[in-house]
Amino acid sequence: MGAMIRGVLILLAVLSGVPQALAQPSVKDVRIGVHPDKTRFVMELSEAPRYRVFTLPDPFRVVIDLPVLRWTPPGNLVRAGEGGIAAMRFGLFAPGTSRVVLDMTRPMRISNVFVIPPRAGYPYRFVVDLIPVTRAAFFVDGRQPFVSDPPLAPPQTRLPAPTKPSRDNRPTIVIDPGHGGVDPGARGLSGILEKKITLDYARELRRRLLATGRYRVVMTRDDDTFIRLRDRIKIAQEHQGDLFVSLHANNHKRHTIRGASVYTLSQTASDAEAEALAAKENKADIIAGIDLSEQPEEVSKILIDLARRETMNLSKHFANTLVAELGKVTKLLRNTHRFAGFAVLKSPTVPSVLLEIGYLSNPKEERLLRSAKHRARVIAAAVRAINEYFAWQRTLKRS
Repeated sequence: MGAMIRGVLILLAVLSGVPQALAQPSVKDVRIGVHPDKTRFVMELSEAPRYRVFTLPDPFRVVIDLPVLRWTPPGNLVRAGEGGIAAMRFGLFAPGTSRVVLDMTRPMRISNVFVIPPRAGYPYRFVVDLIPVTRAAFFVDGRQPFVSDPPLAPPQTRLPAPTKPSRDNRPTIVIDPGHGGVDPGARGLSGILEKKITLDYARELRRRLLATGRYRVVMTRDDDTFIRLRDRIKIAQEHQGDLFVSLHANNHKRHTIRGASVYTLSQTASDAEAEALAAKENKADIIAGIDLSEQPEEVSKILIDLARRETMNLSKHFANTLVAELGKVTKLLRNTHRFAGFAVLKSPTVPSVLLEIGYLSNPKEERLLRSAKHRARVIAAAVRAINEYFAWQRTLKRS
């Protein structure tokens, strides 16, 4: 009996510690203090974090990596330009790593990083002090990272492993929900984020494609995680994708603009608006705090590859098919099939399109984009277009 009681007490002790072990640390508050000699960025946390803080140039950013945190404060906590901070973003950067990115209005150097333990009614406070410097001084001594002791584990890239069976001849469709994690994308009038809309539409497209039994389906992300642009292309190529569909939702300063549109790759944009949209979408890695100073040159070099020309022709054919089907179920933007230099469409071997499903800045269309009924109509049209495209491919092979 004594042994049984001791066993029960041990079990209760273990179970009592489970909620604490599983409880996710949380951010209680965020604020900025502007002082004569520095800007102080403060996060109130439920526990002392491990961290890695560093700066990036062109554009100037301060990047704060932390363990996975639950974010409880409201999203918009920074007044543009306050203390040299133009904007702030927070989200999951990689498995096990949350990231805060501060866009700076000018070069800033990190002068100190420290944690204040709970006292005077405050929880743990994580503090980053920043001081303005010249551009030249920034490159001399402004990039020294601050790392906790013990250090935060490096971010781990999690990409879906290629698993295409050798005897499975079904086409592979790679679905790319735009944005994610620390990169929220556009914000709708109701506050909904583009990264959520695109993931909802991607999951519905996957469900319907798998239900046909005709295709293998790969998602570049299936949760609220940031994926680098070049990794999205890498996923498509490593999985031997036969078609790549990137899903996005647009916004515009004119709230009257609405309608879906489809983009394919071209180094010469079809119009100024397409060029501006490509430039915005291509900044995803900058938004997430990626150092672009050591990017490889192979993407620009393969633009002249003959394989790309064939891939671009196939992309255009599918885009025209998709536009025709979408026009049966939803409003389309004028000149619906457009061209621009989207980085995510630059696979040399996988036909690729970017579908802007509508405008989150238009009140009526934003309500539609959040509607399951409208989502089902749009995705059904996309599935019909995919079926037609691969039927056309089979016809070409027989001829």
